[in-house]
Amino acid sequence: MKVLVIGAGNMGLTYAEGMATSPLLGKHKLKIYDTDPKKIESLKNNSNFRVFDNLQDCLPTADLVFIAVKPYHCNQLFEDMKPMVNDEQLMVSLMAGVTIESIVVGLGIPKVVRTMPNLPAKVGKGVTSYTESKAVSKVELILVRNLLDTTGTSIHVDTETFIDASTGISGSGPAYVFYFMQSMLEAALNMGFSDYDSKVLVSNTFEGAIELFNQSNLSPESWIDRVASKGGTTQAAIDSMEDNNVKQLIQDAAYAAFNRAIELGKEK
Repeated sequence: MKVLVIGAGNMGLTYAEGMATSPLLGKHKLKIYDTDPKKIESLKNNSNFRVFDNLQDCLPTADLVFIAVKPYHCNQLFEDMKPMVNDEQLMVSLMAGVTIESIVVGLGIPKVVRTMPNLPAKVGKGVTSYTESKAVSKVELILVRNLLDTTGTSIHVDTETFIDASTGISGSGPAYVFYFMQSMLEAALNMGFSDYDSKVLVSNTFEGAIELFNQSNLSPESWIDRVASKGGTTQAAIDSMEDNNVKQLIQDAAYAAFNRAIELGKEK
Protein backbone atom coordinates (compact mmCIF):
# COMPACT_ATOMS: atom_id res chain seq x y z
CA MET A 1 0.00 0.00 0.00
CA LYS A 2 1.52 3.29 -1.14
CA VAL A 3 0.35 6.10 1.15
CA LEU A 4 1.00 9.79 0.52
CA VAL A 5 0.38 12.67 2.93
CA ILE A 6 0.04 16.09 1.33
CA GLY A 7 0.90 18.80 3.85
CA ALA A 8 3.26 18.44 6.82
CA GLY A 9 1.58 20.84 9.22
CA ASN A 10 0.34 19.82 12.67
CA MET A 11 -2.31 17.36 11.48
CA GLY A 12 -0.53 16.08 8.40
CA LEU A 13 2.68 15.32 10.24
CA THR A 14 0.83 13.80 13.19
CA TYR A 15 -1.00 11.30 10.99
CA ALA A 16 2.10 10.70 8.89
CA GLU A 17 4.11 9.77 11.99
CA GLY A 18 1.33 7.48 13.22
CA MET A 19 0.88 5.69 9.91
CA ALA A 20 4.55 5.44 8.93
CA THR A 21 5.15 2.28 10.97
CA SER A 22 1.84 0.60 10.15
CA PRO A 23 2.16 -2.90 8.69
CA LEU A 24 -0.48 -1.86 6.15
CA LEU A 25 2.25 -0.02 4.24
CA GLY A 26 4.13 -3.27 3.69
CA LYS A 27 7.58 -2.64 2.25
CA HIS A 28 6.73 0.91 1.18
CA LYS A 29 7.82 3.97 3.11
CA LEU A 30 5.19 6.60 3.73
CA LYS A 31 5.43 9.46 1.23
CA ILE A 32 5.04 13.01 2.46
CA TYR A 33 4.84 16.17 0.37
CA ASP A 34 5.31 19.80 1.37
CA THR A 35 6.53 23.03 -0.23
CA ASP A 36 8.35 24.60 2.73
CA PRO A 37 12.13 24.10 2.24
CA LYS A 38 12.87 24.18 5.99
CA LYS A 39 10.14 21.68 6.72
CA ILE A 40 11.36 19.42 3.94
CA GLU A 41 14.87 19.39 5.36
CA SER A 42 13.48 18.53 8.79
CA LEU A 43 11.32 15.72 7.39
CA LYS A 44 14.33 14.14 5.74
CA ASN A 45 15.68 13.37 9.21
CA ASN A 46 12.89 10.83 9.69
CA SER A 47 13.97 7.56 8.13
CA ASN A 48 10.35 6.35 7.94
CA PHE A 49 9.48 8.97 5.30
CA ARG A 50 10.13 9.49 1.62
CA VAL A 51 10.01 13.25 1.28
CA PHE A 52 8.90 15.14 -1.83
CA ASP A 53 8.62 18.76 -2.93
CA ASN A 54 7.13 17.95 -6.34
CA LEU A 55 3.65 16.40 -6.67
CA GLN A 56 4.45 14.82 -10.01
CA ASP A 57 7.08 12.65 -8.33
CA CYS A 58 4.76 11.17 -5.71
CA LEU A 59 1.04 11.68 -6.44
CA PRO A 60 0.45 9.59 -9.61
CA THR A 61 1.73 6.35 -8.04
CA ALA A 62 0.02 6.70 -4.63
CA ASP A 63 -2.81 4.32 -3.73
CA LEU A 64 -4.16 6.35 -0.83
CA VAL A 65 -3.70 10.10 -0.39
CA PHE A 66 -4.23 12.06 2.82
CA ILE A 67 -4.88 15.75 2.12
CA ALA A 68 -3.87 17.83 5.14
CA VAL A 69 -3.62 21.43 3.99
CA LYS A 70 -5.45 24.50 5.28
CA PRO A 71 -8.96 24.67 3.75
CA TYR A 72 -8.24 27.97 2.00
CA HIS A 73 -5.41 26.29 0.07
CA CYS A 74 -7.57 23.46 -1.28
CA ASN A 75 -8.85 25.04 -4.51
CA GLN A 76 -5.36 25.75 -5.85
CA LEU A 77 -4.15 22.36 -4.65
CA PHE A 78 -7.00 20.60 -6.43
CA GLU A 79 -6.09 22.38 -9.67
CA ASP A 80 -2.50 21.20 -9.30
CA MET A 81 -3.51 17.64 -8.41
CA LYS A 82 -6.29 17.04 -10.94
CA PRO A 83 -4.08 16.17 -13.99
CA MET A 84 -2.16 13.62 -11.91
CA VAL A 85 -4.91 11.62 -10.16
CA ASN A 86 -6.98 8.64 -11.30
CA ASP A 87 -10.30 7.01 -10.38
CA GLU A 88 -8.67 4.13 -8.48
CA GLN A 89 -7.00 6.38 -5.94
CA LEU A 90 -8.63 6.94 -2.55
CA MET A 91 -8.51 10.47 -1.15
CA VAL A 92 -8.79 11.06 2.60
CA SER A 93 -9.39 14.66 3.65
CA LEU A 94 -8.18 16.01 6.99
CA MET A 95 -9.45 19.49 6.06
CA ALA A 96 -12.12 21.17 8.17
CA GLY A 97 -15.27 22.25 6.34
CA VAL A 98 -14.32 20.94 2.88
CA THR A 99 -17.18 18.76 1.65
CA ILE A 100 -16.92 15.44 -0.13
CA GLU A 101 -18.71 16.91 -3.15
CA SER A 102 -16.21 19.75 -3.47
CA ILE A 103 -13.34 17.24 -3.40
CA VAL A 104 -15.01 14.92 -5.92
CA VAL A 105 -15.69 17.84 -8.26
CA GLY A 106 -12.37 19.55 -7.62
CA LEU A 107 -10.30 16.45 -8.36
CA GLY A 108 -12.65 14.67 -10.74
CA ILE A 109 -12.41 11.40 -8.82
CA PRO A 110 -15.11 9.31 -7.08
CA LYS A 111 -13.44 7.87 -3.95
CA VAL A 112 -13.28 10.30 -1.05
CA VAL A 113 -13.28 9.89 2.74
CA ARG A 114 -13.84 13.03 4.79
CA THR A 115 -12.55 13.12 8.35
CA MET A 116 -12.49 15.39 11.38
CA PRO A 117 -9.26 14.83 13.34
CA ASN A 118 -8.24 16.44 16.60
CA LEU A 119 -4.99 17.58 18.19
CA PRO A 120 -4.59 14.83 20.83
CA ALA A 121 -3.71 12.57 17.90
CA LYS A 122 -0.20 13.97 18.44
CA VAL A 123 0.06 11.87 21.61
CA GLY A 124 -1.88 8.84 20.39
CA LYS A 125 -5.11 10.00 22.07
CA GLY A 126 -6.89 11.40 19.04
CA VAL A 127 -10.44 10.73 17.95
CA THR A 128 -11.20 10.95 14.25
CA SER A 129 -14.72 10.84 12.85
CA TYR A 130 -15.05 9.86 9.20
CA THR A 131 -17.56 9.25 6.42
CA GLU A 132 -17.28 8.36 2.76
CA SER A 133 -18.56 8.85 -0.77
CA LYS A 134 -20.64 6.05 -2.31
CA ALA A 135 -17.76 4.82 -4.45
CA VAL A 136 -15.66 3.81 -1.44
CA SER A 137 -15.88 0.08 -0.74
CA LYS A 138 -16.22 -1.55 2.68
CA VAL A 139 -12.72 -2.99 2.35
CA GLU A 140 -11.29 0.44 1.56
CA LEU A 141 -13.15 1.95 4.50
CA ILE A 142 -11.69 -0.64 6.88
CA LEU A 143 -8.23 0.19 5.54
CA VAL A 144 -8.78 3.89 6.19
CA ARG A 145 -10.10 3.17 9.69
CA ASN A 146 -7.05 1.10 10.55
CA LEU A 147 -4.75 3.88 9.39
CA LEU A 148 -6.68 6.52 11.32
CA ASP A 149 -6.50 4.35 14.44
CA THR A 150 -2.70 4.66 14.44
CA THR A 151 -3.24 8.04 16.16
CA GLY A 152 -5.88 6.99 18.67
CA THR A 153 -9.39 5.88 17.80
CA SER A 154 -11.92 6.59 15.06
CA ILE A 155 -15.70 6.60 14.72
CA HIS A 156 -17.65 6.10 11.53
CA VAL A 157 -20.58 8.48 11.00
CA ASP A 158 -23.37 8.19 8.45
CA THR A 159 -23.39 11.69 6.99
CA GLU A 160 -21.25 14.80 6.65
CA THR A 161 -23.56 16.61 9.05
CA PHE A 162 -21.98 14.54 11.81
CA ILE A 163 -18.52 15.49 10.55
CA ASP A 164 -19.44 19.15 10.97
CA ALA A 165 -21.01 18.37 14.35
CA SER A 166 -17.91 16.53 15.55
CA THR A 167 -15.92 19.62 14.56
CA GLY A 168 -17.80 21.42 17.32
CA ILE A 169 -17.19 18.63 19.83
CA SER A 170 -13.91 16.79 19.23
CA GLY A 171 -12.25 18.91 16.54
CA SER A 172 -12.40 22.19 18.42
CA GLY A 173 -12.99 20.55 21.80
CA PRO A 174 -9.36 20.45 23.02
CA ALA A 175 -9.33 24.26 22.87
CA TYR A 176 -12.36 24.38 25.18
CA VAL A 177 -10.54 22.15 27.66
CA PHE A 178 -7.41 24.31 27.45
CA TYR A 179 -9.57 27.41 27.95
CA PHE A 180 -11.04 25.92 31.13
CA MET A 181 -7.59 24.85 32.28
CA GLN A 182 -6.19 28.32 31.70
CA SER A 183 -8.99 29.81 33.78
CA MET A 184 -8.24 27.41 36.64
CA LEU A 185 -4.49 28.08 36.34
CA GLU A 186 -5.08 31.82 36.64
CA ALA A 187 -7.34 31.26 39.64
CA ALA A 188 -4.64 29.14 41.32
CA LEU A 189 -1.99 31.78 40.65
CA ASN A 190 -4.24 34.50 42.03
CA MET A 191 -4.68 32.38 45.17
CA GLY A 192 -0.90 32.44 45.62
CA PHE A 193 0.26 29.10 44.21
CA SER A 194 3.49 28.99 42.22
CA ASP A 195 3.50 28.37 38.45
CA TYR A 196 4.67 24.78 39.02
CA ASP A 197 2.17 23.99 41.76
CA SER A 198 -0.67 25.58 39.75
CA LYS A 199 0.16 23.37 36.76
CA VAL A 200 0.30 20.22 38.91
CA LEU A 201 -2.97 21.03 40.65
CA VAL A 202 -4.84 21.70 37.39
CA SER A 203 -3.33 19.06 35.10
CA ASN A 204 -3.62 16.22 37.62
CA THR A 205 -7.17 17.23 38.46
CA PHE A 206 -8.15 16.97 34.80
CA GLU A 207 -6.25 13.72 34.28
CA GLY A 208 -7.72 12.14 37.40
CA ALA A 209 -11.28 13.19 36.59
CA ILE A 210 -11.02 11.79 33.07
CA GLU A 211 -9.63 8.51 34.38
CA LEU A 212 -12.50 8.21 36.85
CA PHE A 213 -14.99 8.85 34.07
CA ASN A 214 -13.38 6.34 31.68
CA GLN A 215 -13.17 3.58 34.26
CA SER A 216 -16.84 3.68 35.21
CA ASN A 217 -20.32 3.79 33.73
CA LEU A 218 -21.28 6.85 35.74
CA SER A 219 -22.39 10.02 33.98
CA PRO A 220 -20.63 13.34 34.64
CA GLU A 221 -23.70 14.43 36.60
CA SER A 222 -23.35 11.37 38.85
CA TRP A 223 -19.70 12.18 39.50
CA ILE A 224 -20.63 15.77 40.34
CA ASP A 225 -23.11 14.45 42.89
CA ARG A 226 -20.35 12.31 44.43
CA VAL A 227 -18.01 15.29 44.80
CA ALA A 228 -20.54 17.94 45.81
CA SER A 229 -22.29 17.85 49.14
CA LYS A 230 -25.19 20.13 50.06
CA GLY A 231 -23.91 23.43 51.41
CA GLY A 232 -20.30 22.46 50.71
CA THR A 233 -17.46 24.04 48.76
CA THR A 234 -18.00 22.12 45.52
CA GLN A 235 -21.70 22.91 45.51
CA ALA A 236 -20.83 26.60 45.91
CA ALA A 237 -18.70 26.38 42.76
CA ILE A 238 -21.37 24.47 40.80
CA ASP A 239 -24.04 26.96 41.93
CA SER A 240 -21.86 29.81 40.69
CA MET A 241 -21.51 28.18 37.27
CA GLU A 242 -25.24 27.48 37.10
CA ASP A 243 -26.05 31.08 38.07
CA ASN A 244 -23.75 32.30 35.29
CA ASN A 245 -25.23 29.90 32.74
CA VAL A 246 -21.84 28.29 32.04
CA LYS A 247 -23.34 25.03 30.74
CA GLN A 248 -25.38 26.84 28.09
CA LEU A 249 -22.40 29.01 27.12
CA ILE A 250 -20.27 25.90 26.53
CA GLN A 251 -23.02 24.36 24.40
CA ASP A 252 -23.36 27.62 22.47
CA ALA A 253 -19.60 27.54 21.80
CA ALA A 254 -19.81 23.99 20.44
CA TYR A 255 -22.65 25.01 18.13
CA ALA A 256 -20.69 28.08 16.99
CA ALA A 257 -17.89 25.78 15.81
CA PHE A 258 -20.45 23.40 14.24
CA ASN A 259 -22.11 26.25 12.32
CA ARG A 260 -18.77 27.66 11.21
CA ALA A 261 -17.81 24.27 9.78
CA ILE A 262 -21.01 24.32 7.72
CA GLU A 263 -20.24 27.86 6.54
CA LEU A 264 -16.73 26.83 5.49
CA GLY A 265 -18.21 24.03 3.39
CA LYS A 266 -20.49 26.49 1.60
CA GLU A 267 -17.58 28.83 0.90
CA LYS A 268 -15.68 26.18 -1.06
